[in-house]
Amino acid sequence: MEIKLDNDIGKEATELIMDHLRDMAIHSPPESRHALNLDGLKQPDITFWGVWDDGELAGCGALKELDSEQGEIKSMKTSPAHLRKGAAKKILLHIIEEAAKRGYRRLSLETGSMAAFAPARRLYESFGFTYCEPFGNYKADPNSLFMTKELKM
Repeated sequence: MEIKLDNDIGKEATELIMDHLRDMAIHSPPESRHALNLDGLKQPDITFWGVWDDGELAGCGALKELDSEQGEIKSMKTSPAHLRKGAAKKILLHIIEEAAKRGYRRLSLETGSMAAFAPARRLYESFGFTYCEPFGNYKADPNSLFMTKELKM
């Protein structure tokens, strides 16, 4: 698998992001959806990558700069055809490494509290993320859980 920068968000990534947004609409009420749309992913404070496997987009993820010391994981999504093949681990590791290279002290994320998000929460836990209070502009929400990881300097 290979990680590629995709800030232009090509056709394959567009389809995967649209699938991600449809999933959010199924599992989260509108006021609790924090997934970025295509325009949101093209903002200057966002870096977006795809993970490719034999010419197919297996997954994606983004890193948002909150400030000079903290980043946020956004838009983690694995293609249904590539579930349980390691794409999510590959992109998550890449985002963690990039955040550390940028000198961030903390990497945080928001995810759903519903059962549909349990696999994602287990993945983040396995990489050392712990539950925390809302960060940035987030507010407490029964449909959201917040996680963070201190990064080694």
